[in-house]
Amino acid sequence: MKRDWHSQFADDIRDYGGYSIGKLFALLNDPGIISLAGGLPSPEIFLKNEMRLASQSRLNEDIERIMQYSATAGETSLIEAIIEFLARDGIKISKDNIVITSSGQQGLDLTGRLFLNPDDVVLVDRPTFAGAIVAFQMERPKFAGVDIREDGSDVGGFRQKIEDLRKKHRTPKFIYVVPDFQNPTGITMSLKKREGLLDLSYQYDIPIVEDSPYRVLRYYGTTIPSIFSLDQARDGGNVIGVYTFSKLFCPGMRVGFNIGPKDVIEKMTNIKEGNVLNTPKYNQDMCTAFLKEMDWEAHIENCRSYYQEKLEAFLETMETNFPGEAGVTWTKPEGGLFLWVSVPKKIDTLSLFHEAIKFKVAFIPGSAFYADNPATNHMRINFSYPSKEQLVEAAKRLSGCIRSQL
Repeated sequence: MKRDWHSQFADDIRDYGGYSIGKLFALLNDPGIISLAGGLPSPEIFLKNEMRLASQSRLNEDIERIMQYSATAGETSLIEAIIEFLARDGIKISKDNIVITSSGQQGLDLTGRLFLNPDDVVLVDRPTFAGAIVAFQMERPKFAGVDIREDGSDVGGFRQKIEDLRKKHRTPKFIYVVPDFQNPTGITMSLKKREGLLDLSYQYDIPIVEDSPYRVLRYYGTTIPSIFSLDQARDGGNVIGVYTFSKLFCPGMRVGFNIGPKDVIEKMTNIKEGNVLNTPKYNQDMCTAFLKEMDWEAHIENCRSYYQEKLEAFLETMETNFPGEAGVTWTKPEGGLFLWVSVPKKIDTLSLFHEAIKFKVAFIPGSAFYADNPATNHMRINFSYPSKEQLVEAAKRLSGCIRSQL
């Protein structure tokens, strides 16, 4: 007899499909394809020599502890380094306000596990980070989405959505946003909207989850205070911050951290105890070395210069080749790793994805970034991983593919 495993699965997981974007990568095994699909930082800017030296030093001095379990909340040395790092961004926390995570993705998972019951409501931008959607989906919530604007979240739209939900005796458990160079659109939320979002949070007593993976990667304009720091200035205590070293240092370490009120962080640490127990000490030590021994400020400045040059080359080629006259538009981000392309509504970018492979270029269809009722005429473009020459060629190939569908 063949066992029906599906019926044995937990209710929360039975119909859970996982990360749709990851499944698309399996189709990109042709080395001739220039991929604009992933969110990978360029290995050209990795601190390889510094990593070798820091690694050898730790292995020589502390190999027995590296090979052992470590504290669930995180290594004290890393926590102290992060507290100092955040202070430079106007955020003041103590060790009780931080838990080290095994990547920003785990930070999102801890957030979902802590707050969400089935059918609870999460208020999000449309579109928003697909990794957050898939992390929260494991708790089977409902998503309430509002279309993002050129200057960030539609705070008025959020307010209306909250009022509509309250008429049904429901209130969102939290508001999830990526205010700096949002994945997938590259849009940055204005200071006015950050303040307005806090006003909304206080008025309706709804926490804000601020995801900040790209915050330091600004190429143009002036840095805007984080929502977390604005909340602290108003003595609010309503914001939880989710961070990662993946874009700061390197994604292979799989280290991040969540910050927030003591009660929240304590409970997230409890969940981590039943989850991965601890983040590898070696990985944490490498991130500590990044903040304390390597010249991380010079590294970030190098990243900014390197990625800005790529972005400018890509945007210039798009301007020359993309059929703007046919209604194709795109965002022009001030930082981060992504931009958002919109095509006429008659073009479904999931179908276009398969057509683009024939043109030897790839992107992520925009529908992956909607929790429900997806718009189908958008695509996310990554410009950080391919070389500048590849980006120019990719823009020309993608333009040809789009024109073939008009």
